[in-house]
Amino acid sequence: MEGRNTVLEAFRSGKTIDKLFVLDGCQDGPVRTIVREAKKQGTILNFVPKERLDQLSEAKKHQGVIAFAAAYEYAKVEDMLKLAEEKGEPPFLILLDNIEDPHNLGAIIRTANLAGAHGVIIPKRRAVGLTATVAKTSAGAINYTPVAKVTNLSNTIRELKEQGMWFACADMGGTLMYQLDLKGPIGLVIGNEGEGVGKRVKESCDFSAAIPMAGDIGSLNASVAAGVLSYEIVRQRLQG
Repeated sequence: MEGRNTVLEAFRSGKTIDKLFVLDGCQDGPVRTIVREAKKQGTILNFVPKERLDQLSEAKKHQGVIAFAAAYEYAKVEDMLKLAEEKGEPPFLILLDNIEDPHNLGAIIRTANLAGAHGVIIPKRRAVGLTATVAKTSAGAINYTPVAKVTNLSNTIRELKEQGMWFACADMGGTLMYQLDLKGPIGLVIGNEGEGVGKRVKESCDFSAAIPMAGDIGSLNASVAAGVLSYEIVRQRLQG
């Protein structure tokens, strides 16, 4: 959404804004008010040159501000744990690090739903939010699978470990997934196919899980990797 009044009204109405782009150096009163509202809500702020705003603008009437609103409301991590408890199942969560492609996120939400995961967790920074493209790619799964956005994935992992969860990080250099015990309360951490999972997040996990690959290229698409590992978790749970 573009235009000072439109963006300000969105903030004041309580609409979830994932990211706000502001003209660098702009000190107008209305823009300062928008920035203040963004900080109050914990929105990611990006101060950029006019050329960048022009690139992002669809209507070319941005007035120095462009906001990206979430198409769906975010859940809380506690909601996911409660959902698992209500179903009488050990929690199964999928955590995503550096996933910036909306098609990947949508596909992973779809897989999460079908594999019986109780929710998907994404970070505030360096991640795509719940855009309309994500919703469309999820094929409706976004209506049933909660998605939470957290400030720090590593801290979230540590907090969940204190509640008895284990975390497996997808990593080509890890232990073959068939050799790991992936039953019980588990979080599956997936990174993008370029950089993988960040160092701090990986260090927060209990072990790394590798997918066997016999081809000539280096890695799987992130959503495919999430699907393969999720269904290994499903297989092990079905076997008891």
